[in-house]
Formats: sequence, structure tokens, C-alpha cells
Amino acid sequence: MSGYLQELRNLDVKGKDVITLYNEISELAMRECTTRISAKEERNAYYLSMEYLIGRSFYNNLMELGVLEETRRILAEKGVDINVFEEIEDAALGNGGLGRLAACFMDSAAALGLPLYGYGIRFRYGLFRQRIEEGFQKELPDDWQRFGDPWSIRREEEARKIEFADFTALAVPYDIPVIGKRVNCLRLYQAEGCPEAEKISEYLYPADDTEEGKLLRLRQEYFFSAAAIGELVERHAKLYGKHFESFPKYNTVQLNDTHPVLAIAELVRLLTVKYRISVPKAAEIAKQTFNYTNHTVLPEALECWREELVRKILPDIADILLQLATLQKRELKRTALTESACSDLIFYDKGVFSMAKLAVWCSTSINGVAALHTEILKKNLFATAYSVYPEKFQNKTNGVTKRRWLMLNNPELSKLIDGAIGPQWREARADHSALKGKVSSLEEDFIKVKREKRRQLFSYIEEREGVKIPEHFLVFAQVKRLHEYKRQFMTALAILELYELIKSGQVNDFRPSLFLFGAKSAPSYTRAKGIIKLINEIAKLVNNDEQVNQRLRVVFVQNYDVSYAEKIVAGTDVSLQVSTAGLEASGTGNMKFMMNGAVTCGTLDGANIEIVEQAGEENNYIFGATVDEIARISESYDPCALLDQKPLHKKALESLVDGTLSDGGTGCFSELYGSLTEGASWHKPDNYYVLYDLEPYVNTLLDINRDSGNERAFAHKQLENVASSSFFSSDRTIAEYAEKIWHIS
Repeated sequence: MSGYLQELRNLDVKGKDVITLYNEISELAMRECTTRISAKEERNAYYLSMEYLIGRSFYNNLMELGVLEETRRILAEKGVDINVFEEIEDAALGNGGLGRLAACFMDSAAALGLPLYGYGIRFRYGLFRQRIEEGFQKELPDDWQRFGDPWSIRREEEARKIEFADFTALAVPYDIPVIGKRVNCLRLYQAEGCPEAEKISEYLYPADDTEEGKLLRLRQEYFFSAAAIGELVERHAKLYGKHFESFPKYNTVQLNDTHPVLAIAELVRLLTVKYRISVPKAAEIAKQTFNYTNHTVLPEALECWREELVRKILPDIADILLQLATLQKRELKRTALTESACSDLIFYDKGVFSMAKLAVWCSTSINGVAALHTEILKKNLFATAYSVYPEKFQNKTNGVTKRRWLMLNNPELSKLIDGAIGPQWREARADHSALKGKVSSLEEDFIKVKREKRRQLFSYIEEREGVKIPEHFLVFAQVKRLHEYKRQFMTALAILELYELIKSGQVNDFRPSLFLFGAKSAPSYTRAKGIIKLINEIAKLVNNDEQVNQRLRVVFVQNYDVSYAEKIVAGTDVSLQVSTAGLEASGTGNMKFMMNGAVTCGTLDGANIEIVEQAGEENNYIFGATVDEIARISESYDPCALLDQKPLHKKALESLVDGTLSDGGTGCFSELYGSLTEGASWHKPDNYYVLYDLEPYVNTLLDINRDSGNERAFAHKQLENVASSSFFSSDRTIAEYAEKIWHIS
């Protein structure tokens, strides 16, 4: 990197704005890695994902290249503060944990020197920019490319044609280097050729509540899957001839959720149509090539496509899927399975293709992303498949990259760890578990670090939101995608109860605390948008009440993204991970908070279970119904009867409809009230058990608040979490994928 540093020293910065400097410095760094990003002649793994929530590339890539601090020093000598580049916003090419996980996995594979290459879509606009107006979410286009895109290389000469029934799209690849021990490549395809084609890569997750929206979503999924598979098949033919029985020897493909499952049909289509391989043989090649990661048990996320919809724009793929369905039924008939079991396994039924069932049948490996989640897959969601193919099922608990989520976003804590155990923990696959024996001696220093990270967070919030938070406030954070099962609604009701307890004098010794929210709701998810409005109305009520606001504050940050997350996870004391037990597959936010020294306040759900196993229940705060308890009470649970017994719950919930809080005349608060008390045509009352878990939640929050008053003892709990967080490194996760699923080295 000496060439980069010399060019940086020679760079004239006078009169240049931030964006110009950002692009020029990024381009200097790119010269150091662009020659090393092509897949080599070896066994490679390929990761197909609809989302990659990369975050800001500038600081991360300079750190990976080992020149971040030297760049900071050289720029300072030129009168430029490197922090000015924070105004360059993230490429929000993801919605939440799924996309951020994909980015962490790419990072870890490069750090470990493993040949993993990613494929996805280069969306013109990211998810959306969120603005809060009068408490409501407003969606604005996220034009992330307005800053330029110096970390991508357009490969126009490698563009591929993707055929639809009504037009042809050109898939133009843009390569993003993923820097580590080796430089891998994330290849994102941009759709070009005609106005209809360009819509494919215009927006991430277009609304699919109309047939037009569904067709666009289907086009997107086929577009990048077909481009990736076409490239791999063509490359194999060039390197190894038409001997496709060896295709799985050199290529292993990971399907990140159900979005890229059409890749299976596309591989079979190419092998049968272009290379004259029989459908049964092509299917066997596919079965040895693909692996499937399931990320959720929620039915709405387990994609199903009507045959008529597929046939409308992808008639050849519809034919292939029907041929595969016939083959699957023929296979099942040769087994001793009952008719009911066969019915449970088939991926085509009553004119509908189930992408999850196709992936289960046509994959070598199926994995969940946390121990509990994998058990639920085996016992419930895919129980029949597990009884037939037990050898296919594995668990791969998620992880996050310590490079972005500790070394980059929390240099103060990283230096504290260096001083305690030496800097070797920073190496890929190395851990910082040696910290466990030194926690007691680090408490005072950790308190200072956490205090500084809170100060930085509050400064960032004041700059972005115009809200000033006193520096001595404890931080409880719930930042993640807005969904009912994640139960931001329950936290909102808990805050209303804490507000009442403090205001009425029932709780007098409450340590000043901030409840911090960040979340985006899908634009068409009306109820989730109502919850955002509710949180903002509660913030207005609490923050403007002088009887309470010196002890309790609420902030909902706008446009929560990776850069915001970097500040929040470092400055937070308590991580709120309160999903209904059995519904959060894993979570990765919980791991980032743990790594930065936040205790977990949560249910026994997803990776929370393993967090507690690693760091000890005594160092975290677990409450609420378990999966087994929910199963026991599901038929008899009556939330209205519970409300009659719990006046504090009733008062909190009634505030939605008694005039205490205003929904601006939209009726959304009445709808939220009814979701708990009456249910709806598609669900029973309180189907996420918000009221059932509310009392233990409030009591746990009070316990945490009380315990935090003993600053050293609380810091000890937080440090025990830091010391135990190495298990949740994505380096560990990727090493397991490499050894147990991909068989790459």
C-alpha cells in the first residue's frame, strides 16, 4: 500500500468538496485491489442474496487495507478531518438482518482467505430514505449513487441477456472488491436495455400487493439468479468442457433465503436446453450444487408463486418447475412414505410452487441460523423433510464481523482489549475470550469507554435529530426492522407503564434512562407504521412532561441505517431483544450489542439463548414466555381477561384510544388497540402475546434500572458479555460453512 500512501501525500485537496475528495481517495485505494477479484480455478463458493446491507465502504475498506490510521494522519496534515466523509451515506441495498448478515459473511470469507463470491442486484435506489413527519413515517427515494460509486467496477463486457416472455433485460455486472487475506468479489447486476428492464433494478422490494408488483418481484429474483447461474455454467464449460457431472465439484451455491431459489430451475433449464442433459441428471447435479439457508418460520416470508404468474413472464421456467415436480413425485412414490407425508414434501400443489420446499428437496444442506431456530425447522416447519432427509439439516448460528462491529465502530473498546490481552485478537478467527479472566480489573476503564461512546452517540443524535440527551442517561435500545413479532409495540406499552409509575410516585429511584428506537416499516405495512406513530407520540408525551423527563426520555431516530447502528451499538447499555419466543430465527443486532458491552434484555428466542449460554444468565436479563409455554397456552389465552386483572396494562392500552395520545385522526391507534383485544380476520387477539409478556417485561426493565445504579457491578456484567462475544463472530460462522457445507479452504 506504499503506492497508495504516496499518492495520497501528493493529492491536492485545496478547494475540493467532500464528495470530490471521497471519490478521489477511494479511487486511489481501489487501484490496490482491482487486479485480484476474479474467481480462480479452484472450488469456489457462491452466495446468492437479494440483499447486501454493506454500509459505508470508505472507512471499512481503508481499515481492511491497513491504511486507515495513516490516511487519517495524512489528511489531518492537509487540514482535512477524515470524519467529514461520514456525510457520505450508506448504500442501503438491504432491509435488515438478512442483508447485513450477507455483508458480514462476505467480509469474513475474505478475512479468512476463503473463495466466496457474492451475487445480487445493484439497485438504483436503496430501501428508502425515512423521514418522520408529525410522527408518521414518510418514504423518500434513497438515491445512494448521487455521491458516486468509486468502490464498484462496471464490467460491461461481461453483461448477460436475461430473457422474459415480454422483453429481454441486460444484466450488467458491477464488481465490488471484498478485502481481506484475499480479495473476493461481490458482483451486483444492474438491469438495462429498455425502460421495462430498468425497473428490475430500480427499487429494492417493490410493493407486491398487486399483480404488477408481484411480477416485478418475480422478475428481480429470476434476473440476478439467472445471471449468476448463467455465468457459472458458462465458466465451467470454458474451463472443464461439457462434463457437467463435475459441476458440483467446483461450484457450491448458497441460497440466502427463498429469494434466489429460482436459480435451481435456471440451472436445470440451462443444462437440459443448452447442453442436452436429461432432467433427472440435471436435477441430480442441482441437488449436489445448492444449499439453502432458512431465515424465518413466518409464512409470509416463505415465498410461493402461482404457476400462472410464473408462466406469464417465464414460460420456460414454469415448464422446468413442472418437470421437476413430476420427477419429485416419482421419487416419492418409490419410498415407503404415506400419502400425507408425500403431500407435505411436494413443492408444487394446486397450481402453486413453494420455493422453500423446492429448496429443501433440491439442496445438499439446509441450515437454520440459531440453535432454537434449527430445532423448530426440524420439529415443525420441515418436520417431514427432516424425517426423510435428516442428514441434510445443520445449524449455523449467525455471526457479525468484529472488524466493522468492534474494531471500526468502537476503537476505544478495542484499545482497552489490546491493553488487557494484546492485539492478536484482531486477527481473523482469533478471539478475545482471554478477557474473561481480566474483567474485574477493567471495570473502571470500561465505564469510561462506555461513557465516551454514549457522549458520541448523543452528539450524533443531536446533530441528526435536533434532540439533546443529558450525558448521564442510561441507554436502552431497540433498533431493527419494524415488525409485530419483534414487539416494538410491547416496548411502547412498557414505556407508558414506566411513565405512569414514575409520574404517580410509585417508582422514585429510577435512574435516568433513554429508550432509543430506530426502525423502518415496509411502506405497505399499515400496522407497523401505526406503531412508529405511537412511539413518536409517546416520545412527545414523555419528553415534554417536566415531572418525568429528567428520568425518562424516548427518541425514535430517522432513517436508521448501518452508520447509525455503528454509533448506537457502541453507546448502548441495554439491548432490547424482545421478540415472541420461536419467531426470531437468530438476530444479529443482539450480537453487535453484546460485542460492544450491552447486556441483553430479552426472551429465550433466536440467538438470545446462545448469548445467555456464552455470557451467563446472571449477566443478562431474560423474561417472558418460552416456546413451550406459548404452545401450552395458545388455545386458552384470553388477552381481554388478562387486561381486567391488570389495571396498569389496561391504563397503558386505553391511552391509545382515550385521547391521551393522538393518531392524527387516522384511526391507526384504534386498529392497534383492536389487534390486541379483538384480533382481525387473519389473526386471533394478541397473537404475538404482547400483553402476556408485558408485566414480566416491565419488572425486568425496573430490575435492570435498579442494578445499573451499582455502576461497577453493572459494568462487570457488560464486560462479561464483551469477553464472551467471540463465539458470535461471523469468522466462526463462515469457517463452519466452509468446513461443513461448502468444503472449501
